[in-house]
Amino acid sequence: MTAPDPPLWEGLVLRRLGEEDWRLWRRLRRAALADAPGAFGSTLAQWSGDGDREERWRARLRDVALHLLVERDGEPVGVVAAAAPGEEDVVELLSLWVAPEARGTGAGDAAVRGVVAWAASEHPGVDVVLSVAPGNDAAARLYARHGFVDDGPSPDAGCERRLRRRV
Repeated sequence: MTAPDPPLWEGLVLRRLGEEDWRLWRRLRRAALADAPGAFGSTLAQWSGDGDREERWRARLRDVALHLLVERDGEPVGVVAAAAPGEEDVVELLSLWVAPEARGTGAGDAAVRGVVAWAASEHPGVDVVLSVAPGNDAAARLYARHGFVDDGPSPDAGCERRLRRRV
């Protein structure tokens, strides 16, 4: 049994991003990589210099099934992505980040709820999984509030834990 979803805080809106939103995605993703370098599978350096190309940003938005923008009172305050089921037949929650000034406002909850709702609608019966880095206790608490449980070491990075939620 999963935990009930917390209420969506007033003033928060989720908006699906498309390839044409690459500049906004780029700005927020680079901010996330600078703010929390140990929380993601890639680094700001990898998305800078030669890695900072319009086509690469567009490809990310095109090739990964879901990108959501979290807005509060019309301002972008967070992002999250999700990969469609592949060989493993799970939806993978990716790249969740909330701007420091928006933490504690429910923006992270809205992002998780958005991915879970998308997974339930587009891929019913498929679990949602994610990896969380050691020491990222705030993220672990966020995911636990939404019914994610420890599922062992991450197949992507052995030092990370994989969390799973049945949808």
